[in-house]
Amino acid sequence: MTRSTVVVTGVGLTVSGLPANADLLAADTLDPTAEPNLGGRRLRHKDRASRLALCAVERALIDAGLPTDPVETAGTTATVVSSNHGNLDSVCDFTDRIAEQSTAALSPLGLPHVSSNAIAGWIAIRHRLHGPNITLCSGRTGGLDALHWAATLIRAGRADTAVVVGVEPDTEPVRGLLGIGPEQPILDGAAALILETAAHARNRRAIVRAVVGNCFRTDTLDSLAAALRVASPAPGLWLTSAGLSSEIESPIPATDPARRFGECSGALGVLQSAAAVAHFDRGEPRPVYATCARPDGDAVTLRLYPPDAAGCHPVHEHAGAPELEES
Repeated sequence: MTRSTVVVTGVGLTVSGLPANADLLAADTLDPTAEPNLGGRRLRHKDRASRLALCAVERALIDAGLPTDPVETAGTTATVVSSNHGNLDSVCDFTDRIAEQSTAALSPLGLPHVSSNAIAGWIAIRHRLHGPNITLCSGRTGGLDALHWAATLIRAGRADTAVVVGVEPDTEPVRGLLGIGPEQPILDGAAALILETAAHARNRRAIVRAVVGNCFRTDTLDSLAAALRVASPAPGLWLTSAGLSSEIESPIPATDPARRFGECSGALGVLQSAAAVAHFDRGEPRPVYATCARPDGDAVTLRLYPPDAAGCHPVHEHAGAPELEES
């Protein structure tokens, strides 16, 4: 194993309508009684997206066998968050106050809440994570982009471990921005993954749940279909965006694990990867492909492999269909 082999060792979910640690592939309906507990002193005075993300990260750290107590945290850990609408409610609150009362009504203590990197900042502060701290707002591909960049930071030696979060809140400002009415579903939740090198996981005797392969981008759905038809080894499951599988007539079993939630935006790719881990937990031996696509056809696909592929060496991103090199 080399530093280029990046694995998943922990998963945490905090999603309205899903019980804690629910299998994303298990059911099609949401439980209206399953609301996340976002109370407590540590979550006080933070926007909804930050509270959802902090709960998911704590569950992922516990799942990976890592300490959640900041005093015990050691090593270099990157924080990479994907969210397109995360703290929009805080931004709207500030702009409304300025419009109604002028800047004199603003509290300097609230200014950190309007930063686009606020969620990643709260996570790093809460768990005292010393490492690169990034928020991606790159549209519907943001979740897979976050996983790609977290793996890149680890392979480059910038971090031993990475906390990757995809989060989107269901708030009035978000629904207003997207033009989504109260009768339409929209994701209110966060998914978190713990990434590290296979060697790092082995040294601390962590359980490897999945191996992170390479990403590739395609400009059109036709080129994505062509890449899937010649994929080797052939995937056992393809996790798609809504409606994508029917558009390209995929020969591979396809499903959209987030179809219950409606618009998932920047959280989709991380939710898909959490579903891939759930798939591997069942003992499935073949790879899983996760695809997030923009409406114009630009798509990002991430390959994930079962734990027994930990001896493989993922190569870097290419346009087209790069292959996984076997050790």
